[in-house]
Amino acid sequence: MVRVLVADDHPLLRSGVKQILSQEADFAVIGEAEDAEQVLERIREQGWDVVILDISMPGRSGLDALREIRRLRPNLPVVVLSIHSEELFAVRALRAGASGFISKSDPPGEIVRAIRKVVTGKKYVSATLAETLANVLESETRRLQHESLSDRELQVMTKIASGMTISEIATEISLSVKTISTYRARVLDKMNMRSNAELTRYALKTGLVD
Repeated sequence: MVRVLVADDHPLLRSGVKQILSQEADFAVIGEAEDAEQVLERIREQGWDVVILDISMPGRSGLDALREIRRLRPNLPVVVLSIHSEELFAVRALRAGASGFISKSDPPGEIVRAIRKVVTGKKYVSATLAETLANVLESETRRLQHESLSDRELQVMTKIASGMTISEIATEISLSVKTISTYRARVLDKMNMRSNAELTRYALKTGLVD
């Protein structure tokens, strides 16, 4: 039996979702929560097989609640339910750990299909969302790695790639050695690199340094 927790701040919507799910013989316990705090409380109190989570709730947002759910119950599937367009929020929800995304404008049967898929450990995406994800991945593939860096991080990166030491960079831009080391660590993390040599090769390849 599939135990479902429905989290939405609108009683009518919770009632509608519960009515849809109650028609499925194998959907047993259907719990409710009206905000992020209640969601987390219900999850701490009981075991659930899937959570239907509204992205826009009073207080902490659904995405904040999702991140906390991932911390508390890493393997608990969460399907995000939203009035917002897939293009704006679906990718963010999936990156935050959602197992699926449903628009409130989708047909009622969509939520049943989503639950059945995510409880098997798979992701649920509609055909339009799949296309959106493909477009996002394509645009990110084209994006140069250093474009994610802040202005100061880029400055530190180029000076490292030019052969300057941490101490020399600190002196030149009037910051502490510790601060420059922190910027270097951030750059390596964002660029998914391990050493100054990798940064230098990348900077030379992309023309950031001569």
